Amino acid sequence: MPQTTTPRLLPSQRVVQVCLFVVAFIAMSGGALQLYLGEPETTPRLDNIHRFMAGVYFSCGVIGLWAGITIRQQGTLIYLLALAVFLGGVGRLVSMSIVGIPEPHASWLRYVIPELLIPVIIVISHRISNKQSSAS
Repeated sequence: MPQTTTPRLLPSQRVVQVCLFVVAFIAMSGGALQLYLGEPETTPRLDNIHRFMAGVYFSCGVIGLWAGITIRQQGTLIYLLALAVFLGGVGRLVSMSIVGIPEPHASWLRYVIPELLIPVIIVISHRISNKQSSAS
């Protein structure tokens, strides 16, 4: 019986996949932690909203994980995930410009930089993948 082998991922697909796995890990671990911790030192309304958004955050991580696993079948979803991460980073920038950078400053800046850069890497690499796949 002949063996069928799955074609290797293009290097650009591997870059997208690794970025998605990183995003998935961050969103799932951060979402789970925030679901558990909540925001107890505030009003019940804000804690409720915080935990709701933590659930959304966790779920985006699950979607990112699934997209990374099934990278060959994904198209627009990759761009939408990149947009979600980028807008999260923009949200942090808006918060920092209005109410300031939380303490410790360096930690929060380390969060926002990848949230703005990783989506750009994903979009560029995914576009390269699409062009290379079309050329084949």
